[in-house]
Formats: sequence, structure tokens, C-alpha cells
Amino acid sequence: MIDLNEVDEQVQKLIICVKNDTIESLKQPIKVDEKTGRKDLVTTVDKHNEQMLVDALRKIIPDSQILGEEGFGDEVKDLNGWTWIIDPIDGTMNFVMQKNNFAIMIALYHDGEGVLGYIFDVMNNDLYHGGPAGGVFRNQQKLKLPENISLKNSLIGISGPLLIENKYNLQNVARVSRGPRMYGSAGIEFIAAMNGELCGYVSYLRPWDFGAGKILAETLGLVVKSIDGTQLNMLSSSVVLVATQRASQEVIELAN
Repeated sequence: MIDLNEVDEQVQKLIICVKNDTIESLKQPIKVDEKTGRKDLVTTVDKHNEQMLVDALRKIIPDSQILGEEGFGDEVKDLNGWTWIIDPIDGTMNFVMQKNNFAIMIALYHDGEGVLGYIFDVMNNDLYHGGPAGGVFRNQQKLKLPENISLKNSLIGISGPLLIENKYNLQNVARVSRGPRMYGSAGIEFIAAMNGELCGYVSYLRPWDFGAGKILAETLGLVVKSIDGTQLNMLSSSVVLVATQRASQEVIELAN
């Protein structure tokens, strides 16, 4: 029998430890490599963090499987049983170039249903955590549901490549809004949507980019779907929309 309160307590301690290690790493030169090109980076810190997360999460729920960005977890083909989805540094380009605007993310799913999500905004020292059973917290303060704002009365986050190439008519989506914003980190964008700073966010995301944010955002009444309005496949990459109920309807209509 899994005690989710105990799991939550252990994961919060773990992610704080990983955050502290990440802060310490900024005091030393960071080794940076390219994965698929000069805009797709990985660092020794990404790899260290993921290995640390994988080792600890296997102990927290021994029979769980782990899907991680850097490949230290398992080859996950389904979400049967307990599954962790982790991103050791979300926003690696920001981490390397700015030393700011990056996050550490952990999600726990059971038979495909989101149970617990964690997004640590490292440089602001804010841990967003929770799930459908108990709500969402920033550190120890429970968040209120964001206002159901419309697209035309608010800002929207749109990834640079999608906006520049006008994929899904997103330049028009930006024009209808009060303006687009680009933070370069899915975790930071999810936080902005959860705090009501953005009415929504659109980007091409992989499972570790949206796994935790989906749990937290949906708990707060936000919509998290593919840009065509269909449900997400949790093991596939796609163009993802997180938004208020009103803004999601507007964006989906404009985009399709």
C-alpha cells in the first residue's frame, strides 16, 4: 500500500536537495554539450540531476518506472502502475546562458492518471507542488484557482519557433491577445499560467516538459490539451496548449 502523504514528503525533500546541488553547480564552470544542434543543449548538471532523481525515486516507490529526458530511467511504453516523469533541468538554454528561468520537474502518474506534480522555480526558490487530492501549493501557500480570463484581455506564452514560423496561425493568436511572452522554459510558463500572469501557453513539448505541469494546471481548473483540442498522449511529443477555459476555446478556434 502506497502512502501518498509519505511519498509527497520524500519527493519534496528530494527536489530541494537537487535544487541545492544545482545552485552549487553554478559556482563552477559547467560542461555543455550539444544533443541535436547548437540550440539543443545538455550539461553535466542535467545528467547529475537526473541520475540523482532516478536513484532516489526508485527507492521511494520500488516497483515504479521512470521516464526521464536524459535517458537514465526506463524505456517506458505504457503508464500501467506507478510512473515517474522527470525533467532534471527544464530550460537548459536559460540555465547555460542566463543562470535564470529554469526549473526542475517531477510528476507521478498511476495507471495514466496524474497523482502528484512538482515544479521547482530554482532561482526564485519557489516549489509548486500538489495534485487533485489536495490542491496546489507554492511552497506552503495554497494557490487559488486562476481567473477564467479571455485571450483578448491577457498575455499569452508562445514558443519562439512556433510564433516565428506562424504554425497553427499563432501570429494571429498573438495579435488577438494583449501580447506574446517567451520564457524559454515550459515549467516557468506553466507557473505563469497557474498564477494568472498568462491566459495560456503554447509550445511543442515532450512528456517530461508537460508531465508535472499538466497535473498542477488541471488541478487549478486550467485546460491542458493538444493544440487541436484533443487529449494528450502522455508518452508522445506534440504541440501543447495550457490555458483558461475561455482562452483555450479561443486559441483552439483560431489555431484550427
